[in-house]
Amino acid sequence: MASTTLAMIVVRATPSTTLPALPSAFKTATATASCTTAIPGKHGFVSDPMACNAYWSYNPSFAAAILFSVLFGLLLFTHIAEAFIYKKTYTWVLLMGVAWEFVSFCTRAASTLNQQNLTLVIVSQILLLLAPLWINAFAYMTLGRLIHFFHPARRIWRIPGASVAKYFVWADVVSFLIQGTGGSMLSPGSDASTQKLGIDVYMAGVGVQEGFILLFVLLAATFQREMGRVERSGAGVAAGRGGWRGAVGTLYAVLVLISIRIIYRLVEYSRGSNPNNPLPFHEAYVYALDATPMMLAVLVLAVGHPGRVLVGPESHFPSLSRKEKRAAKRAKKAEKAERKAGRREGKRGVQLEEGVFRR
Repeated sequence: MASTTLAMIVVRATPSTTLPALPSAFKTATATASCTTAIPGKHGFVSDPMACNAYWSYNPSFAAAILFSVLFGLLLFTHIAEAFIYKKTYTWVLLMGVAWEFVSFCTRAASTLNQQNLTLVIVSQILLLLAPLWINAFAYMTLGRLIHFFHPARRIWRIPGASVAKYFVWADVVSFLIQGTGGSMLSPGSDASTQKLGIDVYMAGVGVQEGFILLFVLLAATFQREMGRVERSGAGVAAGRGGWRGAVGTLYAVLVLISIRIIYRLVEYSRGSNPNNPLPFHEAYVYALDATPMMLAVLVLAVGHPGRVLVGPESHFPSLSRKEKRAAKRAKKAEKAERKAGRREGKRGVQLEEGVFRR
């Protein structure tokens, strides 16, 4: 499903011969052409993709949607089982991503049989567009735990493993908010300029996501290089633990697959819906360059689940109880007050010395 199609959906949400047609390649927000309402065929399909009531720019395949619903359903069940087997609570992030993919294709399958149901199309679109961000966040969280568990210093670039996970997840949240904002602009009744802005905002969010992925890959490569030196020295935490290479390789594979999907979306958006751009008008591209890479990414994580190497209590970030947190907060407050009192005393001593000197 192309986000270009989502913009088409917005333009055609209210069947009318006065609604503006989708701006070609999204290069202008002032289209002068008008669309017409067509008579739907079997399952509500409209053969003219520029008609007001053509909510799909192609005739979506029921069989393909069912196939990927089953595949993502099986992978969702697998990851739920692995979450219990390996006792990794943070995998709820991955489960959200797989669940969104699963629901997206379930609603897509339903939509193929009722193509005039706008709600089904929009739900399927939004979930497909945003689900990869959950899987991306899981990769970030996993590397943070690998750094904490395997690296003797428990940090890279002077950043602790727990902070690595936190900073990159927040970066993913920023990307999520940008993409979500762009998607929200593609709502029924929006004018052409709002739709154009929505596409631009969404593209910016996808670009931000890829930028952080590249930075993350650089961080992972640094971790890999430093761990290689630690392992060759036969000292440190890595001496008694193995499997970090396979875990890092899994993350690389996942990020490459996510990047393939991002590049596809960026090319699709930048070229728009003109006849020279086949991407929005052929369903095969959605399955080959979006659905399949994400399915393979989830499969790779199932086969090379980080729980296989992150074993034991030290594989988790240290956590404090409420009582310990309150005690730490009080101690920090007391330390701050002590430093402040010390500065006041020092300042008073300097003033006394200056007074003596003047006399």
